[in-house]
Amino acid sequence: MPFDRSGQFYEAARPIEVDGGLSVRSKRGKIGEQWWSRKFVDVLEGVCDAGRLARGRAYARKGQVMDFALEPGRVLARVQGSRPRPYEVSIRITAFDEARWADVVDALATRALYRAALLAGEMPHEIVDLFTELGLPLFPDRLDIGCSCPDWGVPCKHGSAVLYVLAEAFDDDPFLVLGWRGRGRDELLDALRGTPEPEETVDPLAVEEEPLDARLADFYSPAISLGRLRERPPRGGLPPELLLRALDPPPIRVRHVPLVDVLRPVYRDLGAAEGEE
Repeated sequence: MPFDRSGQFYEAARPIEVDGGLSVRSKRGKIGEQWWSRKFVDVLEGVCDAGRLARGRAYARKGQVMDFALEPGRVLARVQGSRPRPYEVSIRITAFDEARWADVVDALATRALYRAALLAGEMPHEIVDLFTELGLPLFPDRLDIGCSCPDWGVPCKHGSAVLYVLAEAFDDDPFLVLGWRGRGRDELLDALRGTPEPEETVDPLAVEEEPLDARLADFYSPAISLGRLRERPPRGGLPPELLLRALDPPPIRVRHVPLVDVLRPVYRDLGAAEGEE
C-alpha cells in the first residue's frame, strides 16, 4: 500500500508508456550476467525493500527509465511514472579521492595479472579483494537514493528501476563500476600504462660483447654438444585481438560499450575458428 511523504495513502496508477526507454534485456529471473553486475544486484537486494525492488524490476523491463548519466559518486536518471512529468532520481555513493586512487594504481601495478586484464578491457574477479585490502570497498554497502515522486519508501520503484538498469549497464561496461567510484576507464588505463612493469624484463637477444681475436680458436664451435640439441616446441601464437590492443581505440560506443570491447570477442572467435581448421 503506497503512502506519500506526508504519510497519506495514494492510489498508484499505471505508468505512462515510454517510447525508446532503457529496458533491460533480462525479461525474467535475475538481472545481471557478469560477476560484477550480479555482485551489485546482490548488494542492493540485501539492503533494499524486496517489494519495491520487484516493482522496480517491472519498470526496468518495461523501459520506464528514460535515461541516466553516471559520474563520480552520482547517477542521475529520469523515470516515467503515471504523471506527465518524469520523476528525477539520484543515487549517490562515496567517490574515492586522488590519494586513494593513487594507492589503487600502485597496488594494481604490482599485480601483473590484474593490470594486464584491465588493460585488455576485462575485470578480474580478484580486484574486489584488492580494493578491500586497501580499505576501499568497490561495491557500496549503502546507497543514498532520492526521487521526486511522492512515495516515502527508499528506494521507491523508480529508484529501484534505475538500479537494475545500472546493473545491466555494468554488464556492458565493467569500467562504469570504477567510474562511479571516481576513476573513468581512460584515466585509469592511462595511469596503469604509465606505471613500470612489475618485473624487469630481460632482453633475450642481449649478449656480452667480446673482441673477435679473443675467440678465434672456438669461434665456429657450437655452444653446446650437437647431441644435446632438441627440437624446440613451437611458440604460442599471438592473441587474435593483438591489433585491437596495439591501435588507439576509436571514440565510438555501442550501447555504452566501447567499440573495441564489442570487437574483441569477435576477433577471438575468428582466431579460434582458424585454429580448428
